[in-house]
Amino acid sequence: MWLQPGQRPLLPPARTMEPDEQGLVALGGDIKPDALVEAYSKGVFPWDGHFPHPWFSPRLRCLLRPPDFHCSKTLRRLDSSGRYKVVFDAHFRQIMTGCMKISRRGQTGTWITPEMIDSYTALFDAGLGFCAGVLNNCGQLVGGLYGLRLGNAYFGESMFSAEPNTSKLALYHLCLDLQKRGVPWIDCQQDTPHLRSLGSHLVSREQYLDMLEQALCE
Repeated sequence: MWLQPGQRPLLPPARTMEPDEQGLVALGGDIKPDALVEAYSKGVFPWDGHFPHPWFSPRLRCLLRPPDFHCSKTLRRLDSSGRYKVVFDAHFRQIMTGCMKISRRGQTGTWITPEMIDSYTALFDAGLGFCAGVLNNCGQLVGGLYGLRLGNAYFGESMFSAEPNTSKLALYHLCLDLQKRGVPWIDCQQDTPHLRSLGSHLVSREQYLDMLEQALCE
């Protein structure tokens, strides 16, 4: 499906889209804030900030229930060491920039573009984003994660660590906070061994859309 930039609605109804084996449902369109809100509310996310934007809705969706987060002994020791402080909903743009700049094994570039940073930051400023940042004892941002939230649905986007295990520390504290507030799951989008090791699980696209519809109304 080809989407024209500026086209609204950006996408057809969620259950009429048919993802391919990789989960691709469309190409093109734009990543303006309103387009992103529509896409996420239909179970779709942009894979890349470069045009033509690939839009995905995987047949199997990776979710993490906050109570299921696996906190290793190493992470517990790091958390109790007093070396770091985790802060919520602060430094959003800096965290996205950290995710953009961090080098990743097997990747030569980044899917995060300045336009994406502007759009997601605008949504954060409108109350539709979240982040968790890790500060060292000098007050420097050394890790974190960010995403969007619509209703009671939390969509995790990316994490970065400038010091070992700081992104895991951010996710651990986020899960503790979301568990207290009754948030049922975090959408991790793609299944990876790393996310599995932290406690994630898979649901079918049909199950996910049912869960998403309920969370959006809460």
